[in-house]
Amino acid sequence: MGRGLPLYWSAICNLIDTLLARGHVAEAASLADQYGFAPPYPSTIVLPDPRSVRGRLLLATGRTEEGVNELEAAEKAAAARGRHNPVVVPWATDLARALATEDPGRAARLASDARRQAERFGTDTAIGEALRCAAALETGQRAVRLAAQAVTYLEASPCQYEHAAARVEYGIASRSAAELHRGLDLAESCGADGLVARAREALAVVHAG
Repeated sequence: MGRGLPLYWSAICNLIDTLLARGHVAEAASLADQYGFAPPYPSTIVLPDPRSVRGRLLLATGRTEEGVNELEAAEKAAAARGRHNPVVVPWATDLARALATEDPGRAARLASDARRQAERFGTDTAIGEALRCAAALETGQRAVRLAAQAVTYLEASPCQYEHAAARVEYGIASRSAAELHRGLDLAESCGADGLVARAREALAVVHAG
C-alpha cells in the first residue's frame, strides 16, 4: 500500500487511535515508528484526522510540547479547510487537557469552544466528549455535574469506549463505586485495558476510603 494514499493514512490512524483507546501506548508508538506516521500528511481529507491522532499519541508518550504543537497544527489545518466538526477533527479537547496545568485560561476557552461547536453539530458523541473535557478541567461538584451530563449524552451515542470512559470519570469525580463498576464492565467489554486498570485503581481507593 502506498504511503501517500488516503487509505493508507486512514488505516494507520484508525489502528493507532484504537491502540491508544485500549491503553496500549507502547504498541501504538512502535507502530507509528514502523510505518513512518509523521508529516508530511496527504493533501486529501483523511479520517480520522492524522494531526489529531498523532498529537494524542505524542501526549500519551510524554512528549507534551510536541503533542501540543501537533494539535495546534491540527487546529490551523482545520480552520483553513473550514472543518469545525469536533468528531471529525477532535484536536480541541486533547489540547485543552494538555494545557490544563500550564495555561488553564486557554484550556477553559478551548473546552468552551469545543462544547459550542459540539452543540452546533448536535451529535450525542460530540456533546458528550466536550462535556467530558469540561469536567476534567473542573473540581468538586461542578466536575461531578459535568461528568454526569457527559454520561447521559454518551450513553445515547454509539461510542462504547467514550461511554465507558465517561462512566469511569464520573465514578472517580463522585467517588461512586456503582458508577465505577458500570464503567469497568463497559471498559472490559470493549477491550480498553488501560481504562480497566484505571477503574480498578479508583475502586480500590473508594473501598479503602
